[in-house]
Amino acid sequence: MISAKLKKGSLLIAEPSLIGDLSFNRSVILLADHNEEGSVGFIMNKPLKYSISDLVPEIRTKFKIYNGGPVEQDNLFFIHNVPDLIPDSIEISNGIYWGGEYETTKELINNGKITKDNIRFFLGYTGWEEDQLETEMEENSWIAIRNVYENKIIGKSASHFWKKHIEELGGSYLIWSNAPENPCLN
Repeated sequence: MISAKLKKGSLLIAEPSLIGDLSFNRSVILLADHNEEGSVGFIMNKPLKYSISDLVPEIRTKFKIYNGGPVEQDNLFFIHNVPDLIPDSIEISNGIYWGGEYETTKELINNGKITKDNIRFFLGYTGWEEDQLETEMEENSWIAIRNVYENKIIGKSASHFWKKHIEELGGSYLIWSNAPENPCLN
């Protein structure tokens, strides 16, 4: 499979061959940074059983928390599409921003000025050292595609996200779209 060029804002679709990997099996990752030193991303389709209010009691809403990846899972990260409201955010691409002023963010959420379509929280992130992601791409572990959702990806449902992208790839990928997550259960 020929992938798009790796760059910030791209989506990484886990190849069906990543069956045994608990973190990355059927993952769709937003690539938040990619440079000569390495890469950082957030898994977009692995919601946890927690809401933000479970982890941060000062926030009085039930926004889902997602498993961002296996690195620093004791830290909370967020992406958003409201840089005009959250100072000090870093643009990923296409109107998607990473982080920013945390206290302001909490106030805006509690005041209803930021909704679940504006922000997504993650425990941990996905990280690759220098050239590691390129090596995994050469080993056909990932398919890089353009993020056609742009900043609206934040409000997208996580259910069937991987399946939808595998179906769009067509060809030999179609058989995987309906396979059980654990092929031993087939």
